[in-house]
Amino acid sequence: MRRRIILTALLLGALAIVLSAFGAHLLKPYLTTEQIGVFETGARYQMYHVFFLFFLSTRKELSIKTMKLIYDLTIFGILLFSGSLYLLSTNQLTIFDFRIIGFATPLGGILLIIAWSYLFFTILRQKS
Repeated sequence: MRRRIILTALLLGALAIVLSAFGAHLLKPYLTTEQIGVFETGARYQMYHVFFLFFLSTRKELSIKTMKLIYDLTIFGILLFSGSLYLLSTNQLTIFDFRIIGFATPLGGILLIIAWSYLFFTILRQKS
């Protein structure tokens, strides 16, 4: 499980850098400043959660079941939160109206909050 978490974090980290560069250089002529900001927010939060996954992988006191739950919450949270921001910010460049998935952003954010909170309370409950 730890290896999967680390490999996922590495992949998502590289992807966050690629997407940040894509947004800053290739999308800049086509999007407004506000849309670029939304796109960058998606990349920034994706990278924050890469570090969260690395931290998760170091926690030896967690059971595999707990690690998997937090990992799953984080992955789905990143996909929904950052993924929806990428799509919503580039909506005008496509023929599909991605505003229909606007609900995914707060849902992804909630999953990320739950992941952080679950880790917090799991560690808090353990004896030092």
